[in-house]
Amino acid sequence: MAESGTLVPNLSPEGNLSRYLQDIRKFPMLEPDEEYMLAKRWQEHEDSDAAHRMVTSHLRLVAKIAMGYRGYGLPLADLIAEGNVGMMQAVKRFDPERGFRLATYAMWWIRASIQEYILHSWSMVKIGTTAAQKKLFFNLRKVKAQMKSLEDGDLHPDKVKQIADRLNVPEREVVNMNRRLSSQDNSLNAPVRADAEGEWQDWLVDESPDQETVYGANEEMDQRRALLTGAMQHLNERERDILEKRQLAESPTTLEDLSQVYGISRERVRQIEVRAFEKLQKSMLTAARAQQPPASSHQT
Repeated sequence: MAESGTLVPNLSPEGNLSRYLQDIRKFPMLEPDEEYMLAKRWQEHEDSDAAHRMVTSHLRLVAKIAMGYRGYGLPLADLIAEGNVGMMQAVKRFDPERGFRLATYAMWWIRASIQEYILHSWSMVKIGTTAAQKKLFFNLRKVKAQMKSLEDGDLHPDKVKQIADRLNVPEREVVNMNRRLSSQDNSLNAPVRADAEGEWQDWLVDESPDQETVYGANEEMDQRRALLTGAMQHLNERERDILEKRQLAESPTTLEDLSQVYGISRERVRQIEVRAFEKLQKSMLTAARAQQPPASSHQT
């Protein structure tokens, strides 16, 4: 997009914020008609100069939004840079025919880009995996400030309930997120004590199953497969087909589809399925009992 003669100002991590804000003020704001024509030029002809002008005219908006996220301990230069990426994405997808201004549309892209950067950079362990968790992450600090509860440590149960009700999330998630925000990631390779050789990872319990457990589970699974295969032989062709398509397939066939295949009602298909399942269970139970060793008898 930036193929015009004027480059987008860059704010380095050590750069002067005041100087950057002065530089971006040199780019004029766009009138509605001018913005519309530039958007059409980009949309219809991929005019890079038009796209560049739309981006640079909104750099002040990006900086303003980025400053609202300074409380997460990340360099403002990085937040602005990510916001500028979001601004470029907004220009690329903006449709002027929808009747709203570019700034209204771009705000969402700018915030989304900055928030994704914060979520991936703030902690090595991913925090926000759902929309509700992301909302909690970015609103918990603000709500705590409003409630004057910015002190470190666990929140009082009453405060937890108030926050959970206000943000419409479970109380457990409020507690977990607050603890995450109150602590920083630590390396498992860090020493337990400065005067000790052991590392924290040495104290972790290996929760993976041992070889004996894995072998036993595999053997039990093989036995169940054998029982199922043998029991299926006691069903007639129609029972076996209906049961496989209704109970054993990854995407079960509907009763309606099977009723059309066999020319019977959906209720009749359901009855055959239930009867076949009961026969299968009975056959597997009988076979399993037959495989059990007889109980040893002791002579008195």
